[in-house]
Amino acid sequence: MATMKNDVRDLLLPHGKVDEGSIKIAMRVSSLMGLVGWTAIYFAKGPLSLDTGRFFTGWGIGIFSYVVPVYISEISPTSIRGGLTTLNQLLIVLGISFTMLLGIVVSWRGLALHGLRPCAIMLLGLFFIPESPRWLAKVGKFNDLEKSLRRIRGRDADISVEISQIQESLEHSQHMPQAGILDLFQRIYLHSVIVAVGLMAFQQFSGINGIGFYASQIFLEAGNSSPKLGVALYAFIQIPINGMTTGLIDRTGRKPLILGVPSLAFSQGRASTLR
Repeated sequence: MATMKNDVRDLLLPHGKVDEGSIKIAMRVSSLMGLVGWTAIYFAKGPLSLDTGRFFTGWGIGIFSYVVPVYISEISPTSIRGGLTTLNQLLIVLGISFTMLLGIVVSWRGLALHGLRPCAIMLLGLFFIPESPRWLAKVGKFNDLEKSLRRIRGRDADISVEISQIQESLEHSQHMPQAGILDLFQRIYLHSVIVAVGLMAFQQFSGINGIGFYASQIFLEAGNSSPKLGVALYAFIQIPINGMTTGLIDRTGRKPLILGVPSLAFSQGRASTLR
């Protein structure tokens, strides 16, 4: 799923350069892909239509997972930017947990219908949110840039400093040399690349997605007489843990939180010994 998500994202947004196109347009496309995908799943009569639906929903989720954090960071004040970005992840977990709980009481076609709702709300809601100020500055729409910032910060807010910072940032980025994929393998960048890619790889290969997909079957085979209760508890426990992380990430830093990974290894190792 992660590979498909990234591949499709690059098809729509070459090299991941969101700055080359409007973030709002990308989110509209993503919402439409979600509507098409969930509709195909709901009316599915066989594997082909199911796979088609999964393809389009994966496409939409892939774009959303990339552009939404960018949009949040570009409209957020510096003082709360980190908190708002991590709040996005918390809300994702809330959505996943709610869907898992909903799946206990409704069929998979019912879940597909519920999946249509946020896509439709998002598609309509995009008409009422401002465009990214940074993107407006990049394409030279300075009048719209000022209007966008005033909608976000308030009519009486002093936005002159922020406009200057955006322009300086864009000017600085324009004078930076263009980097290619091979530049990542230079000695000066190699350590950072290994850390970044390694963390992402270990996160994906931890198997947590598989546990979520097969939670009910895992609880059943572990001897749980009520697998639905196990799934409900699994969904609930994610909410306070992610909420705690959201509050700690700007206080303790990222590295101390990563040190909690060994506990995940112990838990999964212990689970693998169950009969």
